[in-house]
Amino acid sequence: MFRTALRNVLAHKARLLMTTLAVLLGVAFVAGTLVFTATLSEAFQRSSEEGLTHVDLAIQPDEDSEAAESTPGGARNLDQELLDDVAALPGVASAIGEVTGFAALADREGDLVGDGFATNGANYTAGSDGTPEDERYPMAEGRAPERAGEIALDATTAERTGYGVGDTARVSVNGPVREETVTGVFTTDDGNVAAGGTLVLFDTATAQELFTAPGAYTRITVTAEEGASQEELRAAAAPLLPDDAEALTGERLAQEQADTIEATTSGMRTALLAFAGIALFVGVFIIANTFTMLVAQRTRELALLRAVGASRRQVTRSVLIEALAVGVVAGATGLAAGIGIAAGLRSLMNAMDITVPDGPLVVSGSAVGASLGVGVVVTVLAAYLPARRAAKIPPVAAMNSVHAPATSRGLLVRNSIGALFAAGGAALTVAGIGSDDKGATMGAGAGLLVIGVFILTPLLSRPVIAATRPLLAVFGVSGKLARLNAVRNPRRTAATASALMIGLTLITGMTVIADSMSKAIERMASESLRSDYLVSMANFGPLSTEVEQILAERPEVTVITGLRTSPALIADDPDARILTGADPAAFQELTDLDFEHGSFEGFGGTGVLMDETTADDFGLAPGDTFTTTFEDGASQELTVSGVFSGNQLFTGVVLDSATLDPHMERVQSFEVLLKTEGGASEATKSALEGVLGDNPAVLVQDKEDVSEDIAHVFTLLLNMLYALLAMAVIVAVLGVVNTLAMSVFERKQEIGMLRAIGLDRRATKRMVRLESIVIALFGGVLGVGLGLFFGWAVGELISDYLTTYDTVLPWARIMIFLGIAGLVGVMAALWPARRAARLNMLEAIKAE
Repeated sequence: MFRTALRNVLAHKARLLMTTLAVLLGVAFVAGTLVFTATLSEAFQRSSEEGLTHVDLAIQPDEDSEAAESTPGGARNLDQELLDDVAALPGVASAIGEVTGFAALADREGDLVGDGFATNGANYTAGSDGTPEDERYPMAEGRAPERAGEIALDATTAERTGYGVGDTARVSVNGPVREETVTGVFTTDDGNVAAGGTLVLFDTATAQELFTAPGAYTRITVTAEEGASQEELRAAAAPLLPDDAEALTGERLAQEQADTIEATTSGMRTALLAFAGIALFVGVFIIANTFTMLVAQRTRELALLRAVGASRRQVTRSVLIEALAVGVVAGATGLAAGIGIAAGLRSLMNAMDITVPDGPLVVSGSAVGASLGVGVVVTVLAAYLPARRAAKIPPVAAMNSVHAPATSRGLLVRNSIGALFAAGGAALTVAGIGSDDKGATMGAGAGLLVIGVFILTPLLSRPVIAATRPLLAVFGVSGKLARLNAVRNPRRTAATASALMIGLTLITGMTVIADSMSKAIERMASESLRSDYLVSMANFGPLSTEVEQILAERPEVTVITGLRTSPALIADDPDARILTGADPAAFQELTDLDFEHGSFEGFGGTGVLMDETTADDFGLAPGDTFTTTFEDGASQELTVSGVFSGNQLFTGVVLDSATLDPHMERVQSFEVLLKTEGGASEATKSALEGVLGDNPAVLVQDKEDVSEDIAHVFTLLLNMLYALLAMAVIVAVLGVVNTLAMSVFERKQEIGMLRAIGLDRRATKRMVRLESIVIALFGGVLGVGLGLFFGWAVGELISDYLTTYDTVLPWARIMIFLGIAGLVGVMAALWPARRAARLNMLEAIKAE
């Protein structure tokens, strides 16, 4: 039986090749994902470890400590006294106070260098052992910065921008442009730089002025003397630490950074593996169809094996051995293709200026095992039902027919189960709209309904395909035959259409959600804001009050306010809430809040506005007072003036910035709202950008710009999804090819008779093509329908959190999706149609 199975594998190379390709694509995606993410993780981890070679002990603020959690402002920065005490400990060779923060660098054309979020600034400092050099940043050219107005650049950034020693570079930390002289170029193993970011060094005093406060550090790193262990240093430093600080050994710090890198790459890995799973799931239908076809071709052969003594188990085993051989080949070739995909992705990232640290491709044992395991398991499981069905065919019945007809009993059971799932899913979904646990109920209902429709696909194929009758009638006999052929074997048609249905369900659902979200956020911005412009940092970090002052002096600016944010404790609640500070008069004119109770009257001084959720949490209403503890620990009584419907722009407590500012450690805004004379225009926008020094780190946006940014994010996400889901569509094409090839084989004698009575080659090709298009459009219609339902169901959940959300149906794109389904049918029919048309009619008529 083993030899028989292997001979059968080699006897049907063409059809098994399509199955192998279907599995190969999914396996390649799995292997490529595992190799690519492992390579990224290993490269960044190695780079991170190299950057920590000088660190034996790191002391840093501990945001998880009880002291930090009980203080609205969180953990404090470290001070000079602690640095001096740590440097004096026995076993300490050197102790360095580090200061880090955001520092955006503009290139010679004025564009932001790096990705905006990895553009960092830090301090260059001499060691406590008296050495004048900072061992973290050895200078390759020039000297270190020594005073305000001087900076040093990492070598990678200097090469990328063309800056050299003596050049003037434009830097922005929190808004205003700083003209800095480049005094040196240094080398570094910093992981952010290796990933395409930038690192700008200032002298320590300037870095503290920009990022912390005089004498304050964000971290202290310690290098041990020879013979001193990291644990000994940590134990010696522990008594010196404030309650909101922690000491980590260099090994522990490296491990934490490795864990962070692993967590970052695991999200990417999970998303990519999900799409690989979709491709493999779609491939299951193709594998099942292929083995059904192979079993049909070998019905007499299997019957003879049964007649000469082979058991049902042996027949089943022979088919599964074929599947095992296909799975091994597909797994091995998929692994090789996946390694190539991983190498291509890394090259693509580098070509897109998303720098990846140098290093070899990491092909782990888990990637090899997963690739081979997935290929074998998926193939064998998909082939099990055809194998079992083949073993059940009685030998006498098998010898009297080319293939065993499908029984109606199986379809009846399938339809009954599908109807129960679909009805239960629809009922749960409708019931979930008004339930307390909306997410779980509607999610379960949507899932059951999708499964029900999936099971009912053979039943649905007849009425849906029958609806194409008027269109197919245009093509005469070819059209009629195509329609009848498409419903001849509903199981097979359903399996083929389901492969395409899955991909289009996801694509349509994601498109509906993305379009609806984009419109909802656009509506929220237009309904909540009456300002002409929003000014913020490119990384959405803190914005200097100097920006607000510069803009307020412009003659075209009529109303302006900066929006501050600060953590605070309200009443006896131990969890910190966010306070938003604004100028009361300007805020009233620049926003359009929807008040549930109260109004702007009384807003200012100790009078505050509060969103409805926060008010309900504390049982507050207009006129009520409550105690607030600010980030500096001071407390004050505040009075609620109005309660408004919260949204993603304004939540929590809004109060007078004059009340909030004295309690902030660093008075900064996260955004500036302003109105200009004559409204928004390109000339006004250019003038505002010019007065801010044409700073690439600062965004000056009108409502249209905000909407375009939001749309761009969703468009980028959708394009990525379309590219990833294209694999499922490619696999679906192979499925249609397989089905048509099977159909041509089963109707070989019939096609010969049709040719003999006058159906020419062109009409034969047209018949097969139309059948392919009908099957593909059937899958497309089901996919679009389920996708719309999926988008609506998810939208009902989103609307609880985004009040402006309404389901938007992108009809133009839906028509494109159906057009793609039709194109899939056309492409898939090329080879089967050509094969059917080239059949020798006499040999086909004689075929048994």
